[in-house]
Amino acid sequence: MGSAFARRLLGAGLQVSVWDPSGAGAARLASAGARVAATPEDAVRDAGVMLTMVPTIASIEETVPRALAALPQSATWLQMSTIGLEGTDRAIALAKAQRPDVVFVDAPVSGSRAPAEEGKLLILASGPAAALDALAPIFSALGQKTMRWERAGSGSRMKLVLNTWLAVLGEGIAETAALAQSLDVSLNDVSTCIGSTALDAPWALSKLDKIERDAFDPDFALALAAKDLHLALDAAKEANRRLPMAQSIATQWDGALQAGLGNRDVVGAYLALTADNHN
Repeated sequence: MGSAFARRLLGAGLQVSVWDPSGAGAARLASAGARVAATPEDAVRDAGVMLTMVPTIASIEETVPRALAALPQSATWLQMSTIGLEGTDRAIALAKAQRPDVVFVDAPVSGSRAPAEEGKLLILASGPAAALDALAPIFSALGQKTMRWERAGSGSRMKLVLNTWLAVLGEGIAETAALAQSLDVSLNDVSTCIGSTALDAPWALSKLDKIERDAFDPDFALALAAKDLHLALDAAKEANRRLPMAQSIATQWDGALQAGLGNRDVVGAYLALTADNHN
């Protein structure tokens, strides 16, 4: 996702410096025009905006303090990772404690690899209105629509809700495909029937097509989807709210991860349901 972001921003004519802990991801962007930085400090030293896209709050807390120390006065930290409510609160607290002059914007995205590459993400931006206005060129390069809230953290709240919906659809289509297989029902016919009714859901049908083609290369990896679902469950627990279906899906996905399916697409959960047929 970070690489796709960098390419989109470079394509929009913006100056982009990149840093990645592995080094390899950043190096691949040099040919696209990015300046590859040797350290986090070097990456942000002349930046007006520092954009973070990492898997977890632990990744942020490991690296961002170094970057914040080098960030120019009154710059913006555009935090676009999915790190949950507690993670977002910790990121906000980190910025306030270390660099109170830096403007924090919380803006996770809804969408996977292809929408990121095509600039068709939904951006869930929350922070001061003036900062969101100033970030409009970045948002327009990355997404086709930007939702806005003035309370930082609101974007992450919406992301957890959307990812719970994704989990319900993803596991639902996996189990639907597993049932169809056991009944000797054509997945192509299932797709045609669903697409002809009010139950039509293009994203879910695209996942059904992946199952039919036995193509589980990740648009959105199951390991990341499971991580995000657990963040939603953590938030629900904090709010004393039970989500029995989401909890059941998380348990199913945890089993799929233990079976080594974490690097498959989110509907790789289908492979866990039909393991005997794929051995």
